[in-house]
Amino acid sequence: MKIIHTLLFGFVASTLLFTGCFTTPESKQENVPKPTITEESMGLRTTEIYTEDTTTASKTEYTSAVPGTSHKFKRAFQDAPPMIPHSLKGLIPIKADSNQCLSCHMPAMAKLVKSTPIPKSHFTNFRPSTYIMDGKVIKSGVVIRNTSSESLSHVSIVKQGKLVGARFNCTQCHAPQSQGNLAVENNFEADYTSKDGASRSSWIGTKLMEGIDTTTSGY
Repeated sequence: MKIIHTLLFGFVASTLLFTGCFTTPESKQENVPKPTITEESMGLRTTEIYTEDTTTASKTEYTSAVPGTSHKFKRAFQDAPPMIPHSLKGLIPIKADSNQCLSCHMPAMAKLVKSTPIPKSHFTNFRPSTYIMDGKVIKSGVVIRNTSSESLSHVSIVKQGKLVGARFNCTQCHAPQSQGNLAVENNFEADYTSKDGASRSSWIGTKLMEGIDTTTSGY
C-alpha cells in the first residue's frame, strides 16, 4: 500500500511539473482582466460627449496691444504669411478702397515705424490680361487653346508701382493669434532656408517663380 501511495504521489507531481512547463505567458494573461476604455475617457474633451449642455469652447483672447507696441511673431515656415501681433480694433473690415493696414506697412512707411513691410510679391501682378474675342480665349495678347497648362506657360509676371488688386484683403492670409491655452502643446520648430527667414520674406526677384518654366511679360 505504501508503494502505491508513493507511485501515485510521484505521478501527480510529475503531471503538475509537466503542465507548468507548457504554461505560456499568453495563457496566463488571458485570465487577467483587461482595463475598460470608456468613450468618456477618449479624446481631449472632459465633458459629456452626448450633449453640449455643459460644453463651451475655449475663449478666444486676441491681444489688445495697439500697433507699434507688440512683439512680432516668428513665421511658421520660410515665407509664411506673418501673423498679426496687434489688435485689429478700428482696422477691419478691409475694403478695396479703404485699407488701414497700408498706412503702416507700405515699404516707405514701414522703415519709419519699424513695421513689417509689404513684400515685392504684393506689387507684382501674376494675372495675365484675359478676355474673349470671337469665341477665343486671349491671355496677354496670345490665343490660348487650353487654359489648363501644367507648366503654367501662360502666367504673366508684371511689376507694378502699387499694391495689386488681388492683394488688397490682408486678412485673407494674415490673422491675429489667440492667447488662450492650447489643448495640445505645440512643439513644432520651423526650419528656415534663409538666415532671416523667421522675420523676412525671400520671395523676391528670381525666386518669384523659382523652378517653374514660364513665359514672362514685363519682368
